[in-house]
Amino acid sequence: MTRRIVGVSAGLSEPSSTRLLTDSLTEAVRRHVTAHGEDVSVEVVELRPLARLIADQMITRFPSGELTDAIEKVIGADALIAVTPVFSGSYSGLFKSFFDNLDVNALDGKPVLVGATGGSARHSLMLDHAMRPLFSYLHASVVPTGVMAATEDFGTPGLDRRIDRAAAELVAALLGVTAGAASAHSGFLPANDEQREAGFTDRFDEVTDFTELLRRVTD
Repeated sequence: MTRRIVGVSAGLSEPSSTRLLTDSLTEAVRRHVTAHGEDVSVEVVELRPLARLIADQMITRFPSGELTDAIEKVIGADALIAVTPVFSGSYSGLFKSFFDNLDVNALDGKPVLVGATGGSARHSLMLDHAMRPLFSYLHASVVPTGVMAATEDFGTPGLDRRIDRAAAELVAALLGVTAGAASAHSGFLPANDEQREAGFTDRFDEVTDFTELLRRVTD
């Protein structure tokens, strides 16, 4: 049985950091699935070339051409990776319009990994206040870890770990295994070990004054 993974990228430029994050996530998911001895096919749907068709469907309520194929790929996927740039603290209009055109039950029970790109890590809250409610409305099952990639995050170990953890959770939901078993195949560090590697634990253990703690956190 071949597991079908579809990534949706709403990047608006070429090349796009949103597409770069989408590719990193799909590759991590591919690696985890194959580590379990399963066959996998991965495909990415780019929304930018479909923008006019998406707008037309909002008016006519009937998809056409390549948009029909894109919707069928998303609905037919065993698991979905959805990535958008952050616009005004939320997902882009293109991203929202595409998913607005799906039937409310189209993603019923489907495991979904959400991701976003933006200029600052401060935008990471949009994963919880915007993207999770959207996919909950569509009856999808969103994995616990969302991935926000700020401009300075690309190429850093921290982003690589978040990608790997989110991918492990998606594959766990897809294959019906525990997240720990899924992540063990990739050498993913559990949260406490991850923080220790980054030096956070050592920094906090030495702090007894709250003001000093706050200063160190914000540095």
